Amino acid sequence: MIVVVDERELVTKGYSCLFAREGISATGFEPGDFGEWVETAADGDIDAVEAFLLGEGQRTSDLPGVIRGRSDAPVIAVSDTPALETTLALFDAGVDDVVRKPVHPREILARAAAIRRRLTALANHTDAGAIRVFSDGRDPEVAGETFALPRRERRILEYLVSNQGRRVTKTQIFNAIYGIFDEDVEENVVESHISKLRKKLRKRVGYDPIDSKRFLGYTLDIG
Repeated sequence: MIVVVDERELVTKGYSCLFAREGISATGFEPGDFGEWVETAADGDIDAVEAFLLGEGQRTSDLPGVIRGRSDAPVIAVSDTPALETTLALFDAGVDDVVRKPVHPREILARAAAIRRRLTALANHTDAGAIRVFSDGRDPEVAGETFALPRRERRILEYLVSNQGRRVTKTQIFNAIYGIFDEDVEENVVESHISKLRKKLRKRVGYDPIDSKRFLGYTLDIG
């Protein structure tokens, strides 16, 4: 999930729609409301955020420090002003990158992925046994061969791989894939997506690598 922070509702709604077209959930906040949310939100909600996108607002320069108290996710500022002083001030405030409008959501996602790679010193992929997922939107691979998936199933597999060794709940998966404020989709849709994903994985790898336990959630069980 991408969190967009801007004092203009037109901007937050616009970016949310643009990210949705790329299969990425996004939600928007006014800077004052965001500061309160990020300080009080549950850990699971914060962990669902893949990147923070900061736009215009009087409190914008204060927000990177607030975010860093809760999350290591990339913080990217979108600047309306092509001025060196503005860019330097944003970096001084603690953002990881600054982009200028107009900017395509794919570029923002690519920059966020690059920041995560630098922070974690990882390549643009993560392996779990024979399964390899990518951070740039490509389809995963199984045993070196492309494993094409619908975007929701791909996102779930990416989330499970990134959390391998940990058991994640249905709610955590839903928050990461659909966003914590999406009231138009029922949380139980996750079960349907996982059921389809498990059948496809079982056919490709020869066994079911997703272990599920009632009330506890899901984890990858790579043999």
